[in-house]
Parts: sequence; C-alpha cells; structure tokens
Amino acid sequence: MSGRYRLVHALDEPLVAQLHSLYEGEWWSKGRTLDDTRRCVAGSQVCFAIIDGTDRLVAFARVLTDFVFKALVFDVIVAPECRGEGLGDRVMTSVLQHDRLRQVRHVELYCLPEMLDYYRRLGFSEQVGAVRLMRRVAPR
Repeated sequence: MSGRYRLVHALDEPLVAQLHSLYEGEWWSKGRTLDDTRRCVAGSQVCFAIIDGTDRLVAFARVLTDFVFKALVFDVIVAPECRGEGLGDRVMTSVLQHDRLRQVRHVELYCLPEMLDYYRRLGFSEQVGAVRLMRRVAPR
C-alpha cells in the first residue's frame, strides 16, 4: 500500500465514529446507531480499514469467518470523495490476501446487481449451486 494510505485492523473510537459517519451516508446502513457500529466491529473476526495520512478512514470491510470453510465479507465501503481511486480494490485485495483468510475455501459476500462485474473481476461468482439466501428478521 502506498505511503499515502495505510491498512489497520483495529479501530479505535475515532475510527469507529468515522465508520459510523460513512454508514450514515449509505442506504444499506442508514439507521445504524453508533453503538451498533461499535458492536459489529467488535464482533467481526477481521476488520480492514484504510486510513490516509491524516488518520481519516477512507475505506473499510469486515469479515466473519471460521478461518477454514467460510468467510463472509460485509460492509465494503469507500468514502464518497475517494471513490474511483482504487481503494475498493485495495481493501478487497487486503481481505483476499490476508494470511488467515487466503486459504478459506469459500469467501462470500452480498452485492447489488450493479456491483456484479466489479466482484467478478476479483474472482467472485454468483454460481453457488442450489444454495438460497434465507433471512429471519428479529423483532424490534
């Protein structure tokens, strides 16, 4: 990673707050509370945060995994003003080349239809056999 950016795996409180601000700008994460953000970061096995020279969070992803069979990538996000600079590629490459994740049999993620070509370029496929996504929504 260039000297302009660095990768960190541990998010301190200021980085968690910045991540929460990024979440608030996206339809898929709008409405999360700061406490929700703290808890989802704390509950993830590996976090990937790219920060710039001023310690500003510019890209992020998190992974839930057993480190053997499955790894599920969540919350891939790039700061809006930094999109188009290759930071999504940098964060995803960091995920896929991580020492403990590169041998995981299946690395999976959710994405919108408009992101299919991007993730295909990284080696992902929507060919998952007869597996179907199911969801149970917890009552609030």
